[in-house]
Amino acid sequence: MTLALSHCSGPDDRPLLEQTIGEAFVATAARFPDRPALVVSHQGIRWNYAEYRREVDRLAAALLVLGIAPGDRLGIWAPNCVEWCLTQYASARIGAIMVCINPAYRLHELEYALNKVRCKALISAERFRTSDYLGMLQTLAPELARAAPGQLDAHRLPHLRTVIRMGEEQTPGMFNFAAIRGAVGAADIARVEGVAGQLRPADPINIQFTSGTTGNPKGATLTHRNILNNGKIVGEGMRLTEHDSLCVPVPLYHCFGMVMGSLACITHGAAAIFPAQAFDPLATLQAVESERCTALHGVPTMFIAQLDHPRFGQFDLSTLRTGIMAGAPCPVEVMNRVLTQMHLPEILIAYGQTETSPVNHMTRADDPIERRVGSVGRPAPHCEIRIVDAEGRTLPVGEKGEICCRGYAVMHGYWDDEQKTRETIDAQGWLHSGDIGVMDAEGYVQVTGRIKDMIIRGGENIYPREVEEFLYTHPDIQDVQVFGVPDAKYGEQVCAWIRLRPGATLDADRLRDFCRERIAHFKVPRFIRFVDDFPMTVTGKVQKFRMREQMIAQLGSADPQPS
Repeated sequence: MTLALSHCSGPDDRPLLEQTIGEAFVATAARFPDRPALVVSHQGIRWNYAEYRREVDRLAAALLVLGIAPGDRLGIWAPNCVEWCLTQYASARIGAIMVCINPAYRLHELEYALNKVRCKALISAERFRTSDYLGMLQTLAPELARAAPGQLDAHRLPHLRTVIRMGEEQTPGMFNFAAIRGAVGAADIARVEGVAGQLRPADPINIQFTSGTTGNPKGATLTHRNILNNGKIVGEGMRLTEHDSLCVPVPLYHCFGMVMGSLACITHGAAAIFPAQAFDPLATLQAVESERCTALHGVPTMFIAQLDHPRFGQFDLSTLRTGIMAGAPCPVEVMNRVLTQMHLPEILIAYGQTETSPVNHMTRADDPIERRVGSVGRPAPHCEIRIVDAEGRTLPVGEKGEICCRGYAVMHGYWDDEQKTRETIDAQGWLHSGDIGVMDAEGYVQVTGRIKDMIIRGGENIYPREVEEFLYTHPDIQDVQVFGVPDAKYGEQVCAWIRLRPGATLDADRLRDFCRERIAHFKVPRFIRFVDDFPMTVTGKVQKFRMREQMIAQLGSADPQPS
């Protein structure tokens, strides 16, 4: 196949699943009842599929008893834990729409999210890191102090009726997670099957809040069909079977953990291994060795943290063979170390966005390293991709434009926001990603940046990814992020935040000298800042907008000389 236009479809030889998530979960549990299903290392949980199903059905029955019905929104606010896993499948069994609340949210964000989708119930951890979840809930809903559990009537959270807390302590106005599961009987569990039989694959089942750089986050609404099939297709790309164990250090609240991790496992009978509440390089390495994992997920910074851990060489990782690296471009040197030192010859690059469930591009297990670091692969199965210009016209192969996707993976829409949905999904069903990419004649796509990230300096269009890839070639640079900052004369200037390798002594002037002989003058960073780390989301995605804000504040408070 040789393309002339940047328009390509993934293979469709394997049919999509036309099931609900609950149906798929029950079928897998019936097929592999004695196979390992779930290991949550930090909580001492080790269940086979039969045990997993029993615990899921107990929670599903408890939710029905509490009045949670199909279509009701049920929030989950917690780091990775067994309660999260149970909630994912229990809500799917009864058709409650699970709302993923970012573990990093604070008061304003929590209030917005719960009210935007009118959450009827919330399952919450007690606390995580510096976040006192229950304290924040009591601040937003002081009425909890005098409410009977399940009968909350709060001024600031008018739709929330039920709060279910994790942990053993008793909190006024809240149910306890363990207690509600322990109170159900056989008749309650039998109700689950009746409700499950009324659900349909096209029903919305999950809301994921997208993290925008401006404005409030939007609630991407995903169906059973969206995310169940995405998990299946990702699992097929990794060649998962019931004999595999996938280590999932990425967060469950995000599609990476919930779909590419958990759902990839249950669609193939594999075991999901959760090493810690949140990513910890040592805990991840320990879990891979102790559980003899065959697959490992992560963003590039996670793989770097494991490779650079002082105890890395002590662990036997020889059982690994595959996994997904996503969320950011992978430097070629890092990929080489992952392939060899981490024993991951079949690791895949995946690309997409929450609005496409999330994966719409993947490399293949046998793609050469150049494809894995120089592209995000070809269109995933049952996904149609094209690259378009500003007027929506399909561009010739090799020209940069916006990446658009059409197919089963495209979200149901943004919850209660028809305008934003129409702005993102056009009348022909194409979802406009906002990402800039270029497709080659074989259908492989390289992502070159975000439309909003593009730097326009004196009329020259500069793609940060291009400058970053060049800077990675400097032997002293471990990681780099490039973005634009306002400039009175040129409109914008190029700024680079750089993490050096241990022991390196590179300074800004020497780096600019290195650049001037190798890239166009307008691409050479005017502002260079050496940092120990980058601001990131819980999922490990770098937040360039925060860097930009910090640099604007810094440049505005001092004479803006190049650093």
